Amino acid sequence: MNTVGIKIRKLREEKGITQELIANALEITQSNYGRLEKDDRRLTVPKILKIAEVLNVSIAQIFNEQSSKIIHQMNNESPSAYNVENIYQENKDAYDKLSNIYSLHIEHLENEITFLRGIIEKSK
Repeated sequence: MNTVGIKIRKLREEKGITQELIANALEITQSNYGRLEKDDRRLTVPKILKIAEVLNVSIAQIFNEQSSKIIHQMNNESPSAYNVENIYQENKDAYDKLSNIYSLHIEHLENEITFLRGIIEKSK
């Protein structure tokens, strides 16, 4: 059953966001994005994260889950409650930071490759 795709379409329509806008954010065509809404087996975690960001909703909302608290207790400590939304945001922030770091690293490596190719060409 395509419940996630249906939920994404419903949220998108409620917010007046076009398929094209989300497709651009995902760096895919509008028709490919339309297929994601119709066949949610094609959705990946990075795509769902990006869609949630564009729709300005939580992952829990996409999966029809209510925000809840997680109780964590270690050994003799007092139990601590963590809001799932806070954990999601912290994980998303960490993911975004890592993504930016990797992008900068890739850019740096591409510049080094270009530089080294230039040296090789000059030595020929």
